[in-house]
Amino acid sequence: MTTMETPKNFVQEQPSGAKPAGDKLRGRVAFVTGGTRGIGAAISRSLASQGAAVAAGYSGNDEAAGRFREAFERDFPDQGFSVHKGDIGSGEDCRRTVREVIEQQGRLDILVNNAGITADRGILRMTDDDWQRVMDVNLSGAFYLSQEAMRHMLERGSGRIINISSVIGEMGNIGQVNYAAAKSGMFGLTKTLAREAAFQLQKSGKLEGGLGVTVNTVTPGFIATEMVDSVPEKVLEGFRAKIPMGRLGTPEEVARVVHFLAADASGYITGQVWGVNGGLDM
Repeated sequence: MTTMETPKNFVQEQPSGAKPAGDKLRGRVAFVTGGTRGIGAAISRSLASQGAAVAAGYSGNDEAAGRFREAFERDFPDQGFSVHKGDIGSGEDCRRTVREVIEQQGRLDILVNNAGITADRGILRMTDDDWQRVMDVNLSGAFYLSQEAMRHMLERGSGRIINISSVIGEMGNIGQVNYAAAKSGMFGLTKTLAREAAFQLQKSGKLEGGLGVTVNTVTPGFIATEMVDSVPEKVLEGFRAKIPMGRLGTPEEVARVVHFLAADASGYITGQVWGVNGGLDM
């Protein structure tokens, strides 16, 4: 198996040991689920690179989360950071972790619903458990977290919720009916939450002249993370052949869109779906 390499002309947004590169998120607190590995780790670092304090959620590997914390705190020594373990498929755990972040960090400005799992099988072989677990984590978890975060954001009159869906939710994919359905469901979740947030703020008189509460979705295409390490090289070659840009994306390219949407200046963008897929789905 050949591990995907970062394109040679790509410059990482936040090299190890560097100080924050910007301050457009200074004073903001972000909670990134699945924020200690893969795309989530890149999002955590990207938000920190713009001055945000970061709370990173994870579900399983304490040792890996500890290593990420050590590296993060070494690179961003002057910014608040916390890690929060929980089961995203559990409504109780989701609500607990959001409250935990607010208690430890003092506020919550940005929620990134990034955590997700796969349980791939053709529809004729897919079990009830395969279906339900993926739906619970990838879709219901985003609802539970957003519901609790939005209570806090609406009270304060500002906030950003950014859902991480997938190009598979737009295109479908053989063997991933559960994953595609959950990721597609995020589009309806995003648009409805965006409308409700604006309605509630307008109703309470907090919409005009404020930062607002926005809800958007980012849909990555095929991204070079550890998740693709198990994919045979011949299959990866087939993926690349379908992508107009001729390569897989990097986690940092997804993270850039997230920190753009998280900024105060992006307050007129809500209910939208942002593709980061090299032109795979147009």
